[in-house]
Amino acid sequence: MNHIEVVSAVIIYNERILCVQRNEHKYDYIAYKYEFPGGKIEPGETKEQAVIREIKEELELDIFIVAEYMTVEHEYPDFTMTMHSFICSCENTKIALTEHIDFRWFNRELLYLLDWSAADMPVVEKIMNTKI
Repeated sequence: MNHIEVVSAVIIYNERILCVQRNEHKYDYIAYKYEFPGGKIEPGETKEQAVIREIKEELELDIFIVAEYMTVEHEYPDFTMTMHSFICSCENTKIALTEHIDFRWFNRELLYLLDWSAADMPVVEKIMNTKI
């Protein structure tokens, strides 16, 4: 089974968290699900470099890493993944969607209202149960 290593950004602005919705995908179980933005780590790249690059590519947004948050190991039916998440901040909310179909800024108490990808659920649960 294929294994990928990815990064994700929990981007906070004025106490709201950025949630993005995936587009269609060859795997139905992740299509149209909400997630924290991010992507694959490229060879020779640190996790920190990858999360900054991915957010710039996907959202045309400059972020600042506050802290590494948590790592999730998840097994989907067709692949496994290691996802390193980071708490990040930004100076504005101007976003250009280049890969996703929707975005929302949510208070942490309302994150449960969205249909999240399974790999992101441990991060959502930690955010909802602890102060960040």
